[in-house]
Amino acid sequence: MLLSAFIFGLVSSLHCIGMCGPIAMMLPVDQHNPAKKVIQILLYHSGRLTAYAALGLVFGIVGKGLYLAGLQQQMSIIAGILMIIVVLVPEKILARYNFSKPVYRMLSKIKSSLGNQFKKKSYKALFTIGLLNGLLPCGLVYAALFGAIAMQSESLGVVYMLLYGLGTVPMMSTVVYASNWISQPIRNKIGKIIPYVAVCIGMLFILRGLGLGIPYVSPSNMSLFVRGEAHCG
Repeated sequence: MLLSAFIFGLVSSLHCIGMCGPIAMMLPVDQHNPAKKVIQILLYHSGRLTAYAALGLVFGIVGKGLYLAGLQQQMSIIAGILMIIVVLVPEKILARYNFSKPVYRMLSKIKSSLGNQFKKKSYKALFTIGLLNGLLPCGLVYAALFGAIAMQSESLGVVYMLLYGLGTVPMMSTVVYASNWISQPIRNKIGKIIPYVAVCIGMLFILRGLGLGIPYVSPSNMSLFVRGEAHCG
């Protein structure tokens, strides 16, 4: 399941080209010093990964609570269903029920702070840009967070989101170096792959929760789960 996080990040980064690509293209990096530019880009990614890890910790804690309550199988099924819904339902429809609405003021401040950081060229500014970028609303990040909940542990929630973030690094780095040849038609074609991969990963979570006795995919060994009643033997 952790491997699915990296794969999901790798594929969803194709979507990030359109959503977060402009931010990456505007990074105040040194175009005349290749070595310094690499360090600056890595700092930007470090900020994004830090944001994802923090979100993974929060949602991992929620998942652990559900695990201790004996709801881990149901949560895995629900997480899989929600992951599929997020990528298949048009964003305009989801926007009506976006759970980020209650915090629009905070998001406005984040965007304002993000704009201010672009005026600076310090290493701290690049890390901050990545950190704030990672906190901006994104349907695919939401989908990954559902996966973090299903990990049933705060530490695994962090690892899941870190792997998801690492999956986005190659493409987002490419955007900085080769933004000119990544045309909109190419983005559109590649973006069509995302729903298929997300559905497959969502199905893995659903199968895991069903406990069908499929090794590694849907184990049926209930001793792995917390039970409400005593079980001896």
